[in-house]
Amino acid sequence: MDQQLENTFLMALEQNKQKLLRVCSVYAEDNEDKKDLFQEVLIHIWQSMPSFEEKSSLSTWMFRVTLNVCLRLQTKQAKKRDRFMKLDSITIENITDEEANEEDHERLIKLRSCIKKLNDADKAVTTLYLEELSYKEISDITGLTENNVAVKIKRIKMKLLNCINVAS
Repeated sequence: MDQQLENTFLMALEQNKQKLLRVCSVYAEDNEDKKDLFQEVLIHIWQSMPSFEEKSSLSTWMFRVTLNVCLRLQTKQAKKRDRFMKLDSITIENITDEEANEEDHERLIKLRSCIKKLNDADKAVTTLYLEELSYKEISDITGLTENNVAVKIKRIKMKLLNCINVAS
């Protein structure tokens, strides 16, 4: 791979690393699993860089690769284990674990637990929405129409609200 491609990869990684890690964390069982998943994502992005056709932004493309890797590995793991895992008024603040007070930390744990219970498609849309991507970007990444993304987000918010209320 040439130096320009490597520099592009490293710059894009620097800009998107934390976001991609958060996407991986939704599909990971624990911190070690998240690191392994992220490493797998980086390998796929690196290997696919020469075929990037610039039909979307590089970050959008990286999200697409990340979701595809996460979903593919999750499917493989589910088959191995032979088991399945089974808001209009929700305002979600982007709080890191380090910034969270005890009450916020508990809310984050409940929210993450509820997100993990969503089906793969809803989990993907939710993760991208929480990363503050536009409906258009989510549409480009998932292949859904922007209207479908909007409807899904509204329905997912209701599911999450119900889940959080049950968990409380």
